[in-house]
Amino acid sequence: MGIGWQEIILILVVVLLLFGAKRIPEVMRSVGKGINEFKKGMHEITSSSDNKDDKE
Repeated sequence: MGIGWQEIILILVVVLLLFGAKRIPEVMRSVGKGINEFKKGMHEITSSSDNKDDKE
């Protein structure tokens, strides 16, 4: 039950219609920054949890 190439093309067309060609790079950049911030936060949580375990 995966996504086929037809579904990917349909999703891309809908995104293009919703945001327009000029805004897509800006939206993708924002999504990328959000993902990086999420990963950084998860890494900090994991690091602080590991440090807390080492101290005990």
